[in-house]
Amino acid sequence: MLLAQRNLGAAQRSHSRAAAPMVARVTRRNLRCEARKVALLGAAGGIGQPLSLLLKMNKFVTELALYDIVGVAGVAADLSHCNTPVKVTAHTGPEELAGCLSGADLVVIPAGVPRKPGMTRDDLFNTNAGIVQGLVQAAGKNCPQAVLEIITNPVNSTVPIAAETLKALGVYDPKKLIGVTTLDIVRANTFVAEARGLDMKDVDVPVIGGHAGATILPLLSQTTPPVTFTEAEKKAMTEKIQNAGTVVVEAKAGKGSATLSMAYAAARMAESTLLGLNGEPNIYECAFVQSDVVAGVPFFASKVLLGPHGVAKVVGLGELDAFESAALQDMLPQLKTEIQKGLDFAKKVSA
Repeated sequence: MLLAQRNLGAAQRSHSRAAAPMVARVTRRNLRCEARKVALLGAAGGIGQPLSLLLKMNKFVTELALYDIVGVAGVAADLSHCNTPVKVTAHTGPEELAGCLSGADLVVIPAGVPRKPGMTRDDLFNTNAGIVQGLVQAAGKNCPQAVLEIITNPVNSTVPIAAETLKALGVYDPKKLIGVTTLDIVRANTFVAEARGLDMKDVDVPVIGGHAGATILPLLSQTTPPVTFTEAEKKAMTEKIQNAGTVVVEAKAGKGSATLSMAYAAARMAESTLLGLNGEPNIYECAFVQSDVVAGVPFFASKVLLGPHGVAKVVGLGELDAFESAALQDMLPQLKTEIQKGLDFAKKVSA
């Protein structure tokens, strides 16, 4: 079953409760699959390897170009033995990056160093900011029309870096730059379903804000199907979702961060994006994008409609309850600071 298909019905019902009703969806059996090249930058890493496998299994991908600074040839050789029709190519080092990116429709970037125990996403900034800046610059030069999906943390900062980098090249299109926050939604759906004994495929919890700590705000009041929580339960569930990444980092005890669940979430986002590019209507995901949903916050995660050119529409927040409204106001200073840190880095590099 397609990753996006598992949550599409719930996501549509949730969206229709928060905004305008949606038109009937065409059946996917009638959807024509376009030839799509996906470039995965950081393919030999902890997220990159399982994500490579999931993309190799995706029927909307015709060519999967894998890039990393070391080890990617082995990943490509391994994947090439899987009997799916996706063509796999390996590209090692900066001199082969252009070939990886040329002709790509979708570029997915998990490259960077992972979190370790005691580290926050912001601690990763100094290393990962430069990695993202360099890879996005190469993408802007070699596949300026591609949709870029940024996984590398801290997403609240790396997405603004990517935007400024593309602006400097004169190829920035906000519809084609997406910060992947899907793991927050996957976790929220899982935890709420477990807490209320629901079928996970039917649960959809919108998650707004950003992708770090308190900036991750699940809208439990907008859950599909509707659920109720006491004030204490809301607080506990929200904190569980916000701290889930730290739990994995600590459980792995220095051996990595959330790689498998992140790969699953990124594959879901990539598939939804490809569905949108192929013309499938009513494809909604939450993502961290350029936005005017919250005044004074240039990038924000909320539901977006995906279409033939990337983000077709940024959806409003709907009605928040008192707990969510207060949490939104509390998180904004942190989110604005992290966005500005990315903007300042990019401007300094380009100066």
